[in-house]
Amino acid sequence: MAQSGEAAPADKAPRIGVRESRTWSPGAKRLVAELVGAFGLTAVAGLGDVAGFVTGGAVTPVARAIAPGLFVMAFIYAIGDVSGLHINPVVTLGFTLKRLFPARWLPAYWIAQLVGATLAGLVLVLLFGHDAATHAVTEPHGIEPWVALALEILLSGVLVAVILGTADRAHLVGPNAAIAVGATIILCGLVALPLEGASMNPVRSTGPAIATLDFGSLWIYWVGPIVGSLLAAAFMDFVHSERHDQEMAEQAARGKRG
Repeated sequence: MAQSGEAAPADKAPRIGVRESRTWSPGAKRLVAELVGAFGLTAVAGLGDVAGFVTGGAVTPVARAIAPGLFVMAFIYAIGDVSGLHINPVVTLGFTLKRLFPARWLPAYWIAQLVGATLAGLVLVLLFGHDAATHAVTEPHGIEPWVALALEILLSGVLVAVILGTADRAHLVGPNAAIAVGATIILCGLVALPLEGASMNPVRSTGPAIATLDFGSLWIYWVGPIVGSLLAAAFMDFVHSERHDQEMAEQAARGKRG
């Protein structure tokens, strides 16, 4: 998700070579960035939900929708150049399908993201107790599971399309991709958070579910985002069939300081 408006010095940020992209490990820096980013996103989103319960609604749904978007926006600017700051398995999947990200790196990214999100879920249980932490678990509210699934497909598709689009147009968008991505997360949260959590991120939902052992609705938040990512990748591959700057698009997806 990270772009750079100016080319960095070659000795500090070299382009990923063929040999590096064929290895199974993306490098420690990329994995730590993904782990910390996924931890932070899950902690912020989950804390908003838990705080809303603990304070009797003083932390409003609007605030809970805005907070994760602001976190992602800030962290893209802060460390997006390290790993691309996917912090979401379906973003990694989308970049892989668009051939901007080595398929060999996908399992390591997914593991790092899941570990970070699970640690965040455990921290919420440690700080607030099991019962309060269950409010960080995403699940449908007042709607049928199939409606929540449809919403996750739609919202995740929109989010991944925006991320892939800003990567394809990295030479134009530059670091302001952070604004587009953060705003999309906020927009989706504003319209769907009260209905089904507006997760759009399997590990954000899985971390609190593991920590509280509440897996009842978890399938929605894996199936929906994955299907949405597949649809977004196909759509963006069609409308952006020509890429103007391959190197910058790859840096947006992979980072350049792994």
